[in-house]
Amino acid sequence: MTHKNTPALVRNDQGIALVLSLFLIAAMSVIGASLMVLSQTETFSSANYRLMSQARYGAESGIQVAVNYLLNTYTAPGGSNFADPLSNYDMTVSPVKSVANGQPVVLSAVQANSNYPVPAVATGFSTATTGSLPAGRATITYSPTATLMSMQQINTYGGGVKTIQTWQITSDGTISTNRTSTVQVTATLESQKVAATTYGAFATNPGCGALTFGGNGSVDSYDSTSALVAGVPAIANNTGNVGTNGNLGGKGTPDIWGTLSTPRVGVGSCSAGNVDALSAKGKSQVCPDYPTCKQQGIMQLPRTVALPTPTVPTGVPTTAYVGNNQTLHNGDSVGNVTINTGTLTLCDPGATCTINVNSINLAGNATIASAPGAIVTLNVVGQGVTTPIDLTGGSTLNASFDPTHFQILYAGTNQVYLGGNTSLTAMVYMPNAPVELRGNMDFYGAIVASTLNVSGNAPIHYDRHLETGLYGVSNSMMTAFSWNKS
Repeated sequence: MTHKNTPALVRNDQGIALVLSLFLIAAMSVIGASLMVLSQTETFSSANYRLMSQARYGAESGIQVAVNYLLNTYTAPGGSNFADPLSNYDMTVSPVKSVANGQPVVLSAVQANSNYPVPAVATGFSTATTGSLPAGRATITYSPTATLMSMQQINTYGGGVKTIQTWQITSDGTISTNRTSTVQVTATLESQKVAATTYGAFATNPGCGALTFGGNGSVDSYDSTSALVAGVPAIANNTGNVGTNGNLGGKGTPDIWGTLSTPRVGVGSCSAGNVDALSAKGKSQVCPDYPTCKQQGIMQLPRTVALPTPTVPTGVPTTAYVGNNQTLHNGDSVGNVTINTGTLTLCDPGATCTINVNSINLAGNATIASAPGAIVTLNVVGQGVTTPIDLTGGSTLNASFDPTHFQILYAGTNQVYLGGNTSLTAMVYMPNAPVELRGNMDFYGAIVASTLNVSGNAPIHYDRHLETGLYGVSNSMMTAFSWNKS
């Protein structure tokens, strides 16, 4: 049987293919357009990221040029900077404010935005920190600003008066092509006060025998803020730490009631080609009664310790000065001091004094005494003499037993002799000089020398109060780094 309607049905089925093709073409068009938009979005995103990164590099460059200026060109207020006295600043608030107008102290690459008491400093900062960087056909500009967050002046061991500061540095980096990107970077530049010394003795020389004990003296500690016992400080068998960039040796049998710190390692036969920490032939006992010492043995330093050389005063005469029963006052400068009899008094009672001498020598019946309650810094120049300091013949008195009240500073390289007929209390800072501690009398305080030879049986008593009573200044460091896109 034949169906006459079948051809018509076939013709109707053939039209669906065209409809499906049109749908597929439309879907492909939508997908293609989406891919194009996605590709364009990724291109724009990549371009924006590149611009942001370049702007950030520019902002970081601004941070670096500001830090370079503050570390290498800028001179902090106070001290010897008489053109910029501390009286210009209100240091009781943060940020520090200018006394002249009560506004925060600011240095800016845009000089009109600076607020610094000395216009020349503002000009110098603006000139040094205004700049740009090439970036292909574009240019990245940067504009740093430094705000003084805190400032204080401290007396430092071996370095005189120092002003330490904290700066908050903000820098904008901008790049413009067909788009503009700006990134702001913020960092903090600061230096801190640190304990002046944690060692009863430290030798800067990196070789064998930098620290040498020829007798039976010990290194221990006391606290000058504690009450005296029978007229002398109470001694403790701990915290008697010593340090050196080189080796501890000698033929004596001292007890080091603390640690030996050095970048050297090991115990052996020290030689120029093999500098160890402790000589095996020596009989030094480091922390002989652990745990009484609280720490034990040899502490390896990560690197050699570099200490600043004391400032050498100018205009100090080299003529003879007889100090028998004389008094030197704050600011006095005299030549080659000898005391044959009687007492040379340093400073006035209760005063703070800096006294300069070219050399000083004590005879058998002579005495050097700091005035009661006085704080004395004795600078020794040593020009034209082979023995700038010899205190072994007489007596040196500091009745407070507080070594911060009597600092002896020497920048030269000639031989120094310490000791005497009575105990010596002092902060001895001579990082370039060989020092010999003679005799059997007690030394209270701390000694820094190029080499230290304890030739007698003199014990060294480190004052634990030095960890908080006298300070040094740390290296400047950058901290608190952050950034954001404007």
